[in-house]
Amino acid sequence: MSRRRVRPDELDLWHQVARTAQRMRPEEPRSDDRAPEPMIRNPRNAPVQARLEDFQIGATSGRPSPAHDVLPAISERLATAPVSMDKKAFQRMKRGKLVPEGKIDLHGMTMDRAHPALMGFILRSHAAGLRLVLVVTGKGKDRDTGGPIPVRHGVLRHNVPHWLRMPPLAPLVLQITEAHLKHGGGGAYYVYLRRQR
Repeated sequence: MSRRRVRPDELDLWHQVARTAQRMRPEEPRSDDRAPEPMIRNPRNAPVQARLEDFQIGATSGRPSPAHDVLPAISERLATAPVSMDKKAFQRMKRGKLVPEGKIDLHGMTMDRAHPALMGFILRSHAAGLRLVLVVTGKGKDRDTGGPIPVRHGVLRHNVPHWLRMPPLAPLVLQITEAHLKHGGGGAYYVYLRRQR
């Protein structure tokens, strides 16, 4: 491919455009006004860079690292929950002195069967005027296979208190606590229902 020469009329047009052109940033010196920076051809003559000292991330920040926000165990969360019912009745219930008026055993059920069964039981118990019912979940099996995401011990045991605090059951439930050993201990919950209106 051969290069052609610029014709005189094209060169004349170029000079006309160049005379009327204005710089976009007049405050900056033109590239041909700046002195060229010398190129360093020999790396031995290059300036020595300062060496980085050994460091650890956050060593000089002055702030302590944030603590891990670990959710406490379900038994701790229920034990520290505020008491909404009568304090004397609550103490008697925790000691196993109150006898549950109704009971449902969810032990061995899958979550898709246990949730509707629990909802139906609580709704029927409240409609019947029962106050204290026992929900048996079982303590659960350790199904954690050691993968990257830990699996909770006792899926129903963790989900039942959550289900009881969600609509439509939340307005009916006054208190949830772990059952006394004679009623199932950590594998069961006392659910104290509100009075009918």
